[in-house]
Amino acid sequence: MTATSILVGYTANAAGADALAVASRLAAAADAPLEVVMVLPSEAGNSSVPADAGYERYLRAQSREWLEEASKHLGADVASKLHLRYAESFAEGLIEAAHEFDARLIVIGTARGGLLGRSRIGSVANELLHSSDVPVLLAPSGSREVPASQGITRITAAVGTRPGADALLESAIRLARATHAPLRLLSLVPIDLPAGLDADLAALTSSVHAEEVLDEARQALPDGIEATVETATGETIEHAVRALDWHQGELVLVGSSRLAAPRHLFLGSTAAKMLRELPAPMIVVPRTTRS
Repeated sequence: MTATSILVGYTANAAGADALAVASRLAAAADAPLEVVMVLPSEAGNSSVPADAGYERYLRAQSREWLEEASKHLGADVASKLHLRYAESFAEGLIEAAHEFDARLIVIGTARGGLLGRSRIGSVANELLHSSDVPVLLAPSGSREVPASQGITRITAAVGTRPGADALLESAIRLARATHAPLRLLSLVPIDLPAGLDADLAALTSSVHAEEVLDEARQALPDGIEATVETATGETIEHAVRALDWHQGELVLVGSSRLAAPRHLFLGSTAAKMLRELPAPMIVVPRTTRS
């Protein structure tokens, strides 16, 4: 992720406002242009849209009004463009638009019904998180309440408990450089064991391994990039996440599961558990970066 364009999948509701707010803060911090995209049902072959020219004109006009209204909430220092696109699905339209604009990040809001300050994966997010070849940022519910002046205060890379996070580190370093934010390397160590096993010994072994992975990640940082390192331990991933301190203007990066196809996303179980408790926007990056 560099200072090339950031794409926002906008919807005229609270989730869309959350996505727009996070994307605007990130674009301002990284001095990156913002592509605000609304995806409408494809005019061809979509039975959910009546084949009525008057209705389609109304839908286009209403969508343009929503986009214009959204643009009023962007900071004056954010260069932005408004777009309408048609596709068979919202996720498909966003991926196609990201390719069209060479965007290095897709920002979306989360589904309704989630706790304030937390993310809930809806159908659009689920499709993106299991198919996109562009990193995806999930804006938690209530992100629109964070002041624009907050900016981006820290980048946290959740490097996990195993090596091989080159793409994740590369993305985190680029984002930290672009936003001038400090970098934190994080490993979560859940202790979820069957009864009868020595929890203290398991915790010690897991923590030592996590620290070795963090040390390896820190040594892989290029000259001029420094990072704090932190290991969080808890009975579960959720407990470990809750035990950490999180900045209001923080962004968290996680890698894709080993099940992901090269250069594509696949949200793993650990990241999904983090997402339920994480009070900060999460960016999921592909296993390998795009050229």
